[in-house]
Amino acid sequence: MQVVLHAGVHTTDEDRLIRCLLKNRDRLHDDGIAVPGPSRYRRALRDAIHELSSRPPEAGARDRFLTQTLDHETPERLVLSNENFFCVPKLAVADDQFYPHAETKLADFREFFAGDRQELFLAVRNPATYLPDVFNISPQQSFDQFMGGTDPLALRWSELIGRIRETVPDMKITCWCHEDTPLIWGEVMRELAGLSPEHRLDGEFDMLTDIMSPEGMRRFEAYLAAHPGMSESQRRRAATVFLDKFALDDALEEELTGPDWDELMIDMLTELYEEDVYEIERLPGVTFITP
Repeated sequence: MQVVLHAGVHTTDEDRLIRCLLKNRDRLHDDGIAVPGPSRYRRALRDAIHELSSRPPEAGARDRFLTQTLDHETPERLVLSNENFFCVPKLAVADDQFYPHAETKLADFREFFAGDRQELFLAVRNPATYLPDVFNISPQQSFDQFMGGTDPLALRWSELIGRIRETVPDMKITCWCHEDTPLIWGEVMRELAGLSPEHRLDGEFDMLTDIMSPEGMRRFEAYLAAHPGMSESQRRRAATVFLDKFALDDALEEELTGPDWDELMIDMLTELYEEDVYEIERLPGVTFITP
């Protein structure tokens, strides 16, 4: 069985990805792909991974988990999602690292599903917007408390992925930039489900509704309906054209609350992030989805 874990990260899709796949649950089931509701497995998986920190998995633990999680026979591909898998938001950064215990959690995940082929999916995001947003969903009273002495300029997503690759080198990793999701949402959905590009899914343009006017979405959907044979890249180019004309200006602007950063600091973080993405795209064993 293929076991796929979408681990967020925090403040990227906020469960929209799994909700979109759930819209297609019956169709995916026919293809041997199980997308259970998160309430059926998140606590059970959390508890199972926690127990592995002190002892090996009990005999039959995986099978009991699958019985609790699934309504039918064991699928060919099981899709799980939890943006808190690595940790809760208040622990997202420490010691100049993103998610300092991520690789340990994934090693336990690999042990729990030993014998299954495992894949990891996660988005990365510009620290200039990611850090303030994660701080705002954490219980800390101040941004400095949230950072705990971590230097924002030292944080690299490539360092996180490198640690994961070193610890679980046999786990396939698929990444993408949060900033690109409106244009690649359908492809991310298909990759997570293990589907080919010609599969059409309900909700694959849901993210565009956040940044495109209702009129623009109506025209875009009408255009797609009139050109059903377009490829993935052609549909993406069409979305870009409609965004150029119908983008919601307010939706493309992000207000930062928390850190006292000037424009120079934001520009530096953004430039470092762009360089970091370039590094991730070239990491072995990593598939990077781009527009």
